[in-house]
Amino acid sequence: MLKQIFTAAAFAAATLTGGAVLAQDPIKLVATANSNEADEDYAGLIVFKDYVEAASNGAIVVEIYMGTQLCSTGAECIEGVSEGAIDINISTSGGVAGIFPYVQVLDLPYLMANDRVAEKVLSGDFVRTMREMALADSGDTVRLMTIGNTGGWRNFANTQKRITSPADMDGLKIRTVVADLPQELVKALGAAPTPIPWPELFTSFQTGVVDGSKNGITDIMSMKFPDAGLQYITLDGHAYMGALWWMNNDKFLSLDPALRRVVVDGFYALQQATFAAPKRGAIQAYADFTAGGGDIYVPSPEEKAAFAEAAKPVQDWFRSNVDGGDKILDALIEAVEKAEAELAADYDADLN
Repeated sequence: MLKQIFTAAAFAAATLTGGAVLAQDPIKLVATANSNEADEDYAGLIVFKDYVEAASNGAIVVEIYMGTQLCSTGAECIEGVSEGAIDINISTSGGVAGIFPYVQVLDLPYLMANDRVAEKVLSGDFVRTMREMALADSGDTVRLMTIGNTGGWRNFANTQKRITSPADMDGLKIRTVVADLPQELVKALGAAPTPIPWPELFTSFQTGVVDGSKNGITDIMSMKFPDAGLQYITLDGHAYMGALWWMNNDKFLSLDPALRRVVVDGFYALQQATFAAPKRGAIQAYADFTAGGGDIYVPSPEEKAAFAEAAKPVQDWFRSNVDGGDKILDALIEAVEKAEAELAADYDADLN
């Protein structure tokens, strides 16, 4: 009886106020990242939460769950997004390669030369192409919102010697994830790919199970790998560590156009925060690495071109072995060429 009275009263009030009673309940967005509060992912989510809640005037609230409270693997998290149990999730390309294999295009080596190129590429039509592909493959349930960064650039680091050319990679055992593309890259450069779980990598350096890895400096220092003997880094910048931010498509489309715009702008703010965080974190990380006796080598343009030439077969492998490989790689190459042309025009205008 009480329930019936309450329901009738609420209906009458909503009718009289044009639905204002219902509008008082904010829309909740549940966001999760399988990392911690020291990570770029968290920095991005905090910026997103602050912007969206303020710009929507409280119509949207964002709940952040770090770590594995809601899901523990990339596949499990994407399933949660698809089913609507999770509204927003961030993954690496490797984390969802089993679901959207073409996202591994971000791991192809030496395609984007620097941060300015990468940030232009990841702010344009290339991302929209990947979004369309993921929507089609997920039955219109999983929407790619933006691509940011999580850790800067991947570089080759090892325990044995300074690496200045692909020939120096010959015979080294390089740790990779259990995925084909990074293993193909390591083989193309003459080294031996050795899949090792991340938690076991410190001990693997100590015992010589592997000689090196392909990581960003902030990850290297946060895991204290120099204490395990990792003393040489070559800044070849072979891959930009992209972070893919996903959202449940039905939840996004259920918002009115004004709130959708707020969310899109929120993801832009998030993206900019994740672009910036690794750059700042790298300053202290590199200083600590060299202070501990670490050797950092910056390849010349000619040396970097030699690495890129040796790695070219990986692109052919990607086109032949990855569903959607041709389409997404062509989109990336086109986006890189456009970004480089725009930057060249900017330099012409700014340097003269």
